[in-house]
Amino acid sequence: MNDQTTSTGGPMPGYLDHARVGPLSRTSGVALAAAADLAGRLAPGDLDRLFALGDAARDSAARLLDARPDEVAFSSSTSNGLFTVAAALRGPGTVLVPRAEFPANVYPWLRFAGRGGPDVRFVDPDGHRHITADLLRRNLTPDVTALTVSAVDSLTGHVAPLAALKEILGPDRLLIVDAIQGLGAVPIESDAADILVSGGQKWLRAGWGAALLLIRDRCAERLAPGLGGWAGVTEPFAARHPAPPLPGAAAHLATNPDFPAAAAIGAAVDDLLDQGGPAAVGARIRATLAELLDRARSAGAKVLSDELGHQERAGIGSFRLPGHDPATVHRALEAAGVITTRRDEWIRVSPHASTPPAATDLFAQALHTLTHRTTRIHTRTDVQEPTCPTS
Repeated sequence: MNDQTTSTGGPMPGYLDHARVGPLSRTSGVALAAAADLAGRLAPGDLDRLFALGDAARDSAARLLDARPDEVAFSSSTSNGLFTVAAALRGPGTVLVPRAEFPANVYPWLRFAGRGGPDVRFVDPDGHRHITADLLRRNLTPDVTALTVSAVDSLTGHVAPLAALKEILGPDRLLIVDAIQGLGAVPIESDAADILVSGGQKWLRAGWGAALLLIRDRCAERLAPGLGGWAGVTEPFAARHPAPPLPGAAAHLATNPDFPAAAAIGAAVDDLLDQGGPAAVGARIRATLAELLDRARSAGAKVLSDELGHQERAGIGSFRLPGHDPATVHRALEAAGVITTRRDEWIRVSPHASTPPAATDLFAQALHTLTHRTTRIHTRTDVQEPTCPTS
């Protein structure tokens, strides 16, 4: 993950947008190309080798998530994985959805409410974007069967207290976690999650096409294979259907995974573990983010959720420059080679462990140029031209 290439073959040095898309790492790219070569050749044994790559990736993901291999399967994306879970979680009951959730973790529940899935109840924030233990406790009624939540808020970078939330939910209610903004960027209390879904195209830098789907054995019996297809049953070619579902998370597979994409995400997970795991990589990401936000404050910026402590914020921070149009700020950063995301009035920065020190300097210089240019313009505007005396 430490590769940071140039315009000839990789991200720009000022790329600070991993919360949107993490450029494919060299490690994942090599794994993807090797698996694609197998798929393009399909000599005797190559198909078995592709299946073996998927199994190896699953085993690596299980180590990362402290799970049994049978508890992990591959979906095609985070959204597809959440739809799979929404189809599997049958009513009656109610799933709590924080109002500020990223839409990928909203629509699966809305689409299946009234179609056999649980009802949806939005939890309105109590002065915060994110759900807290106290807020969950106040919204916990007997009909609630699950809470779905992002491990990391996509705008503030707030790390959800998954263990505390699960403790309040108890063993009879499910904690469902959209982990894509945290996995690979920060330690996640994954053992608290009954169900966890995460694609690989952001912090893992593994590209599209595969997402981890974790369904703990402790809750497997509470989920029906709503989207489970022929790949999720024990005897898909038996004369009689339906065949019994496979054990574990594989029961929810609609079809075989994208094996090259699975190989890429498996390589990314192995790389993450080789570098010391989420704690070590996350520490480097947080350090870079803290420096970026300090530079933004020095330029007069207001940082969203500035009350968050170092360990409460993952790899995401958002700021605005009072008196400056956000679109103009975003364009000025891009013109300086600094890639960010604009969300309404906020500019979001999300560095990686591979982000070079030059990115911080580029960012600071771009803000300095923007604010001082604006100051000069205002100063010239405020100067009054002398008037000729009238007779």
